[in-house]
Amino acid sequence: MFPEERGPGRGERLSALAQQHGALLTLVVAVVVASLCFDTFLTGDNLEGMALSSSFLAVVALGMTFVIVTGGIDLSVGSLFALGGVLAAWGSRYGTAVALLLPLAVCGLIGLVNGLLIARARLAPFIVTLASMLGARGLLLAVTDEGANTYLVDKSTWFTHLGQSKLLGVGVPVWITVALFLLGGVALRRSRFGQYVYAVGGNEDAAALMGVPVARTKSYVYTLSGLCAGLAGALNAAWLASGVTILGNGMELDAISAVVIGGTLLSGGAGFLSGSLVGVLLLKVIQNIINQIGSLDSSYQQVVSGAFLAVVVIAQTWLARRRRRMR
Repeated sequence: MFPEERGPGRGERLSALAQQHGALLTLVVAVVVASLCFDTFLTGDNLEGMALSSSFLAVVALGMTFVIVTGGIDLSVGSLFALGGVLAAWGSRYGTAVALLLPLAVCGLIGLVNGLLIARARLAPFIVTLASMLGARGLLLAVTDEGANTYLVDKSTWFTHLGQSKLLGVGVPVWITVALFLLGGVALRRSRFGQYVYAVGGNEDAAALMGVPVARTKSYVYTLSGLCAGLAGALNAAWLASGVTILGNGMELDAISAVVIGGTLLSGGAGFLSGSLVGVLLLKVIQNIINQIGSLDSSYQQVVSGAFLAVVVIAQTWLARRRRRMR
């Protein structure tokens, strides 16, 4: 007789649930508290504003989730977001197709270069993407003549409607974000590519022995991250009807924070897109609560976000160790 195989115990299941859905519980509590404390929190205009501002960060966080699940990091997304917005505004004078395709092509190419250097040359993701962050910001300054030129988007074009129009009372960028997360969730959880992403993040050497195309998978995820950042920048330019050069500073840290708060492990091998979306919403709710208070400076948002991230990382580490002891 073979020994009976035991499934995960109750404590291990509770630890897994806390790690995966703790951010969602925190978000619900924050929304309930804010709605009780501030009469304007649950108004349509406030909720619509939060959803719209969240959509751009969420698209960036989508690509970042794939990168972090593989055990990597991408510090270039903030600069690519700003570069994508400027390129979209510049290209809008030649039509909507150019306004969308130009930032996708340039930012996707930079993401591909990141992936090739990390996967093929085996360089550290932190160093490669840091260099890309500086390079993309330099390219942005070159395109805008050291920031002196701000390209405006004609408000009568279809490209502007893409950022400013509403569908069923909700901004089009929000619907685009929801569609991208649905597609990304299917790709990450249900496709062979998603299995490769988890395998590379779980144990790269073991994945290679199993026949997983490790280098190709890494190249794909960094290309995807660049594409998402460029698309988010283009949508933001369509919303603002201009390519603002000062945007994107620190956005990479916000995206990483949202992904980690949502339950994705920085060490790789575990994570899900719905958690990243919850992380983005939680950060935006915190920001909105600080704005509702009014007497607090906006810098408090960074303090709270940093404290939140530290608590989440500590909690993830403790839960992961607890689950290993229970096995």
